[in-house]
Amino acid sequence: MARLTKRTVDALGAHDRDRIIFDDDVKGFGVRVLRSGQKTYLAQYRSGGRTRRVKIGRHGVLTADEARTKAKEILGAVAGGNNPAQAISDHRRTPTVNTVCDRFTREHICERCKPRTRREYQRAIALYIKPAIGAFKICDVSRADISQLHHALRERPYQANRTLAVLSKMFNLAELWGLRPDGSNPCRHVRKYPEAKRERFLSNEELSRLGEVLENCDQHKTESRYAVAAFQLLILTGCRLSEIQMLKWQHVGRGCLNLPDSKTGARRIPLPPEAQIILASLPRVDGNEYVIAGDVPGRHIRNLHHAWRRICKTAGLFRVRIHDLRHTYASNAVMEGVNIVMVGKLLGHTQVQTTMRYAHLADDPVRVAATLVASAIGKSLAARPRRSAAGGGGNVLQFPGGPGDRHSPDSQNS
Repeated sequence: MARLTKRTVDALGAHDRDRIIFDDDVKGFGVRVLRSGQKTYLAQYRSGGRTRRVKIGRHGVLTADEARTKAKEILGAVAGGNNPAQAISDHRRTPTVNTVCDRFTREHICERCKPRTRREYQRAIALYIKPAIGAFKICDVSRADISQLHHALRERPYQANRTLAVLSKMFNLAELWGLRPDGSNPCRHVRKYPEAKRERFLSNEELSRLGEVLENCDQHKTESRYAVAAFQLLILTGCRLSEIQMLKWQHVGRGCLNLPDSKTGARRIPLPPEAQIILASLPRVDGNEYVIAGDVPGRHIRNLHHAWRRICKTAGLFRVRIHDLRHTYASNAVMEGVNIVMVGKLLGHTQVQTTMRYAHLADDPVRVAATLVASAIGKSLAARPRRSAAGGGGNVLQFPGGPGDRHSPDSQNS
């Protein structure tokens, strides 16, 4: 056959076996005719000692001329050292996002993440990532796809940003596993939504009311002794809730807590005398290794939020979370003049940027001092005013270098 055209291809009828008819004009361009009569254009070439074929498209969907143009592009890429058939085969074997999510869960989330982080990651994968892009090939996911997923969660900015963080970590590992080229993370340059950070600090008066309610709860047994002790320890140490809630007696040392694991790894937490007194007053429960013992034998208290809400209501504290006790500890440390780096060590932060959210509180004592100094200087300045040389009216303060001053440039030039 000579040149493949619409007329010549239409004339090809069904046969008792599949066959390929090649074009004489472009070597390697042909049409496959199945026994059913279906016709498909293809490009054929040799690479690595093997014959390779790349499907171009079905006759009828593509014209012969359109297929010929595509065949020239494919064969031109082969001449440039590429292997289109292998690339197509590799893409076909590339896992989907669903598959990578499962591997990410097995090899990273379950192996390296803390229980709470594990739950948050798995929730983001199940509710947002898999439904949106789970069927995509991992190598095909683009920045536009990630941006669209992120934008769909814009009404919940915190969840949108957390989901973006999970995706970014997963795509970094996809590069490490050889599933995507290095530096191809599609989450890069997708801007996070602003988050309204809650910075609720208890005032001295609120702390006083809280302390009184905790003392009454302990005396009248309206709340568990261990729940009351947990809140007192959180106030006095600035620990995270999980660090106190799951604290074991074996980790209580002389003057400190030696935690083998926490959100940021092993921690050594100093215990002030007030906290030591609280720990010493807590009875140990036989067969229970936890300091904050719960009602279930051998376990710690599982939920402190119900007790906290009741205590806050009695103390007249509104919109106060348990975690705000940690913020209160940090804010008091900063306002007492403790160096911001030291505050970070007290809180167990691994990055200074995390602690810098409290840095503005250090401006308050500085502002007070600046006001006192300026007030004293202002009194001295106001005590000896000079009259303006221009008129005999009111008193006008004259500063060095100003008009009329004998040291000013104007007076020297006159």
